[in-house]
Amino acid sequence: MSLQLPERAHDADPERLRLLERENEQLRQALASRIVIEQAKGVLAERFRIDPETAFEVLRGAARSHRVRIHDLAAAVTTAPTTPEEIKRFLAQKQPSPLRIA
Repeated sequence: MSLQLPERAHDADPERLRLLERENEQLRQALASRIVIEQAKGVLAERFRIDPETAFEVLRGAARSHRVRIHDLAAAVTTAPTTPEEIKRFLAQKQPSPLRIA
């Protein structure tokens, strides 16, 4: 599907332009959120010596079990010096586990 843009801005359908601007903003937010999630996966992978896929499963599971947005939990992982309580509690529920809680 290709978008055909009008030759002049005043020829643009205002409603279509508004929808495209909204979609653009949503995509920017999704990308920013994904970057934070990827960073959190890296932190968890290093902290617990696990692979990134497992780190994502931990992040997603902790977010779901504590009814927290995954982006918010990922942001806490990347900004806090220690592991967020939601992740500690999630991992404790999964015992026995070779993961150490830092």
